[in-house]
Amino acid sequence: METIRLRVNSRRRRRRGFAGISVLVLIGLALGLWIGWMQFAPNKTQVKPDYGDPFALFYKGIRLEQNAIIDGDELKLPLSALEQVFNDNLIRYEEATGSIIMTTTDHVLRMKTDELTATLNSKPYELHVAAEKRGDDVYLPAAPLTQLYGLQAEYKPSSGTVTLMQAGDQIERVKPKNSAKGLAIRTEPSIKAPIVEQVVGGELVRQWRQENDHWTIVQGPNGAVGYAKLSQLEASDSQGVPMPELPKPFEAPALEGGKINMTWEAVYDNPTDTSKIGEMPGVNVVSPTWFELQNGKGDIRSKADAKYVAWAHNRGMQVWALFSNGFEQERTTKALATAETRFKMIQQILAFAQLYDLQGINVDFENVNVSDKENLVQFIRELTPLLHEQGLVVSIDVTPKSTSPTWSMFLDRVALGKTVDYMMLMAYDEHWASSPTAGSVASLPWTEQSLTRILNEDNVPPQKIVLAMPLYTRLWTEKDGKVSSKAIGMEKVATIIKEQKLTPKLDEATGQNYVEYEEDGARQRIWIEDEVSLQARIAIAHQYGLAGVATWQRAFQGGDVWTTINNALKKQ
Repeated sequence: METIRLRVNSRRRRRRGFAGISVLVLIGLALGLWIGWMQFAPNKTQVKPDYGDPFALFYKGIRLEQNAIIDGDELKLPLSALEQVFNDNLIRYEEATGSIIMTTTDHVLRMKTDELTATLNSKPYELHVAAEKRGDDVYLPAAPLTQLYGLQAEYKPSSGTVTLMQAGDQIERVKPKNSAKGLAIRTEPSIKAPIVEQVVGGELVRQWRQENDHWTIVQGPNGAVGYAKLSQLEASDSQGVPMPELPKPFEAPALEGGKINMTWEAVYDNPTDTSKIGEMPGVNVVSPTWFELQNGKGDIRSKADAKYVAWAHNRGMQVWALFSNGFEQERTTKALATAETRFKMIQQILAFAQLYDLQGINVDFENVNVSDKENLVQFIRELTPLLHEQGLVVSIDVTPKSTSPTWSMFLDRVALGKTVDYMMLMAYDEHWASSPTAGSVASLPWTEQSLTRILNEDNVPPQKIVLAMPLYTRLWTEKDGKVSSKAIGMEKVATIIKEQKLTPKLDEATGQNYVEYEEDGARQRIWIEDEVSLQARIAIAHQYGLAGVATWQRAFQGGDVWTTINNALKKQ
């Protein structure tokens, strides 16, 4: 009996052991399931978005460092943020005077901090709130930014976000795949991150950019910016930010012959005696050098001549008067430095243009400090819309690209090319007056290279470029290892060839006719500008689809130069 009792107790103990193990297994299984659930279950906690400020600025889903401010019902946006949004420096702030200048191709808006008065081009412009300086930044009212640039500033109080959108931007919009479940926008790319906005139904969401293979950055209807799972989204449409209402683009007055055929008229102390100017067949634009900057205050000296204008108009020619800085660095720096001095120059140019019935202004600023590069662009941006409003063509003279700071590197050809109607490429002085070696003023390979660099490197449209050709050359004197030169016109060259009984020969390297002779023990050399070189240059203009050609300067002409240019321009 004792043996039977022991066996029964043993079986009972084994059953109790199995039961304990089963309980432990069940507990472990439940714990595992709970851990798995906690690991993979999405966080359903919803939190209020916190971007550090109730007017947090966003652009393309990126939180900018700056914040907007609000004045009454109108937003004000920090200039430092706008400079990140816009590709070009279209807004200029000058702290010394509190001046703010906004420019477009057609408008110039001028305002000052803490003032409600402003001008749009030449007319009064009403501001509802004033720009203001706060800390290290200046804040601009959003309304004129929308009017001029089409910038959209969308404020959502529930999320505290201000979203900036540029005119022309295409914004991809998506919606939840499961409209019943909606969409959770989270603070981080993880289902365990809290929700900043719960999108319900089929509401549309802006998709800014994809973060990785599973998550994308979106913005909900209430303005919250965060992360959403790609697997829960489907494409809907693309929304374009509307462009601002633009006036009719400026159209330059039509020119007889189509292509520009311009010549500069160098005017010194005395008015041009038009009775001594012969016929100039084909020339449709003349540019007399009439206006010159006199000082750093922006005063302009005029040598304009109403009789010359009447003479030109009677011959069917437009007058694009030249405005020069006198090639003086110091006065140029001062005159370009402030909004007041730039506007003073512009007002005088506008008055002169109206007084003398001009059709255009040709800006010729040379020998300028590199530090004035941006100020020159700003001047042209402020000048061009106002001249266009008066129906005037705007052109600027540029040198070929080189390493010279004051003769080439100060020119921002990219920015200038976007603003002006025409860019005159002064393709001459390859070898200049004090050049250490004798050579062509403008060999054809050098001319073409100068042109292609501006086309390819600066993206200036060919239809804006006018190839400026020299009507002068240099008589080079080489003696005892020394080189000197003087500029001479076409008639003087013809006289030398006749007197010295020379026969010009084609120099293959330059593409020009060439002569040399001995005089007083010195070697005399001339690379000739004539029918051969002019036709070759105009062929380059045709090859690249340029707007036309110009010549420096009328008084250097000789022979049948105008007929040669006219006939060559007509050839396609």
